Amino acid sequence: MPRILSVSGLRGVVGDGLDPDFLTRFGQAVGTLALREERNPGLVVLTRDGRPTGPMVRHCVLGGLLASGCRVLDGGVAMTPTCGVLVQHHGAAAGLQITASHNPLEWNGLKPFAPSGGVLNKTQGEALVGLLESGDFAAAGWDGVGSVETLADPHGPHLRRVLDLIDRDAIRAQRFRVVLDCNRGSGAAATPGFLREELGCEVTVLGDTPDGLFEHTPEPTEANLTGLCTAVREAGADVGFAQDPDADRLAIVDETGRYIGEELTLALCADHVLATRKGPLVVNGSTSRVNADVAESHGCAFHRSAVGEANVVGEMNRVGAALGGEGNGGVIEPRVGPVRDSLVSIAYVLDGLAKRGGKVGAWADSLPSYAIVKNKFAVPSPDRVDAACTALAAAYPDAEAKWGDGLRLDWADRWVQVRASNTEPIARVIAEAPTRDVSEALAAEATAICERAVA
Repeated sequence: MPRILSVSGLRGVVGDGLDPDFLTRFGQAVGTLALREERNPGLVVLTRDGRPTGPMVRHCVLGGLLASGCRVLDGGVAMTPTCGVLVQHHGAAAGLQITASHNPLEWNGLKPFAPSGGVLNKTQGEALVGLLESGDFAAAGWDGVGSVETLADPHGPHLRRVLDLIDRDAIRAQRFRVVLDCNRGSGAAATPGFLREELGCEVTVLGDTPDGLFEHTPEPTEANLTGLCTAVREAGADVGFAQDPDADRLAIVDETGRYIGEELTLALCADHVLATRKGPLVVNGSTSRVNADVAESHGCAFHRSAVGEANVVGEMNRVGAALGGEGNGGVIEPRVGPVRDSLVSIAYVLDGLAKRGGKVGAWADSLPSYAIVKNKFAVPSPDRVDAACTALAAAYPDAEAKWGDGLRLDWADRWVQVRASNTEPIARVIAEAPTRDVSEALAAEATAICERAVA
């Protein structure tokens, strides 16, 4: 399995492409760029998800950071958005989260953060990749080697920012019954306590040890969350929440045990926020159009960016967005940090339920309904996706074609997109239509066209 290195960071299989030497070099590259920052040069926040390979990766990365002369603030096992908040909170020059997000157990990776507390933009990512290729790293002498400081309360700054967004007393008064599926990911390090101690919820936790030994396939899709759906019904819970391994994404299950999913996570949060705090909403080109309907219903502007967290954040900054995010369950609240955050999503859903009354299922059903289908297929290399895009455009000449982030084809009542993944050796095909049979047929036909083109 090849290493996947992009402007978004690094992922690979440990022992098969993700080796100690490259990990150390990555640490040196991040450290070198951190030393070039004007504010607190060389100050770097380091956190990780709970994967069992995390300690090995951490030691390798630390070696590179210390060799370059950095001062490292070690937050231990923490959520990816927590890393971003810590970068802002401490005024750090960089951050680095050790994670492979939703990838299987054998994977791990590195997600670098800019001084803004967000992931690297294209220019910053290209600078990091260029430095890795040149090997022109900073190298401290024996008397300039860096240091490591363990943070006593790595989660506190993040939790406090989220709590400032909501009416804690209103939520506590409801005594919500919640089933939380952490799946032994980094969300287990702080989310159960946040729900119980801060929000007064009665919580059943699935996978409450953050050791990365996942109890089900880690991506929070409907097929992987049957256990959560059953647990919600058996507990008579008000809502079920599922975090991915690094807890920047959230999927929702309603009180009947019905999978509401990832796509409606952002829509529910936007419906709640934009009702009282007006401002633009930004999503990427792969996200459900229900969000456009929600923004319109509240009299707010709606914008789309290219896929990728940094692209969403860039567009949010450009238009002064009130909220943004992606249809994979990632909500971005700029008042907390420019990064996807499952804790924000949980807080806003509970705040919305406390203030509007009723059930989460009825709330979800009140939003416009679309069916979105997500397929994927293997590609020998990312550049082969261009051939798939060309073939797809030729197959549907009646659609409005939007090029640049792969290809998106739009009709009046449906759309389909194909694009290369930045984190896996695959391409994704996403289709949306008013009904599932139409979206499934469109996705299947588009996937077949693309597979033939790259074969």
